[in-house]
Amino acid sequence: MADDEAFRREIRDWLTVNLTDELRGAGGPGRENEAFPQRLEFTRRLAGAGWTTLAWPVAHGGRGASLARQVIFHEEYARSAAPSRVDHIGTTMVGPTLMDLGTPAQQQRFLPPLRSAAELWCQGYSEPGAGSDLAGVTTRARLDGDEWVITGQKVWTSLAHVADWCFVLARTSPGRHDGLSYLLVPMRQPGVTVRPIRQLTGDSEFNEVFFDDARTDGDLVVGAPGEGWKVAMATLAYERGAATVGQQIGFQRDLDDLVALARSTGAAADPLLRLRLARASADLTVLRSHTLRTLAMEKPPPANPSVVKLLWTRWRQSLGELAMDVLAFGGGASAEDVERWQRLFLFSRADTIYGGSNEIQRGIVAERVLGLPRGDRR
Repeated sequence: MADDEAFRREIRDWLTVNLTDELRGAGGPGRENEAFPQRLEFTRRLAGAGWTTLAWPVAHGGRGASLARQVIFHEEYARSAAPSRVDHIGTTMVGPTLMDLGTPAQQQRFLPPLRSAAELWCQGYSEPGAGSDLAGVTTRARLDGDEWVITGQKVWTSLAHVADWCFVLARTSPGRHDGLSYLLVPMRQPGVTVRPIRQLTGDSEFNEVFFDDARTDGDLVVGAPGEGWKVAMATLAYERGAATVGQQIGFQRDLDDLVALARSTGAAADPLLRLRLARASADLTVLRSHTLRTLAMEKPPPANPSVVKLLWTRWRQSLGELAMDVLAFGGGASAEDVERWQRLFLFSRADTIYGGSNEIQRGIVAERVLGLPRGDRR
């Protein structure tokens, strides 16, 4: 449509004016700490122009953009190699959760600083003994007067070292799914300790977070106490939206760059490597087609997020493995190229673990799509 093409030109023009060469490609998986102050400032400029809350309803200060326009934005953002945003946990997860399930007071308190990227958020779900089995969390919270007191440990908490707030899934009563609550907890207080986790890549964007009688206001529970599982699942559903299209544009750029590297180093002369590069292209086309088809559905199949995660995580791991073989076969790759592809290879080892391991995702598909009996997940 002509209006959508005009919208695409508007995005391109804004990025042309505001995006500097120094920021192109900054951040991303395995490099979340890279140029962080500059990326934060860029994110706040995006927010000021209304781009970060494109999908939010107008009533909550967003643009109320159609799905087609959300896809266009993420395509153009990825194609421009704009930096990884630092507010995505807030705008794509916490914000929509509060709009749908939060109280008016919670919306009034938190949505404005989410829109402007004045406050950053992290996610307090996984624990040392409860990752993919999220209902097994043992972090506890109890009411003490008009405050919740939180004790426990979270792990693999992205960006906790720069976050102002954390949404924490904590056990507030006995039980399993029905004993959990979803709390909004300030990070900058004496009862919260953040310890970076050094990764294979040498970076430390993930953290351990310890809550030692940390406190938050009694009214900062989203939904009723004990309804945390429902709220937590809603948050995860909001995460998997139109932004996945932009992620896949980034995948395409990685693949194009790897093909160019294979040609420049002579690795493309190997028939097997050429076949694997072609297969990677075909698999990415399937992933993109499936994603667009799903986004267009009013009610996607319940196991679809698991299917998408299985597809993209295995694809990116395979690309990292292919990159190592291209580097080994060819010659003359620059030190910058070697560092880039080694980092992708190392970080992609975690892709099939975080966000629900692929073993868990296959179990969900087996039960919800194929109707097989529930397996033992202990």
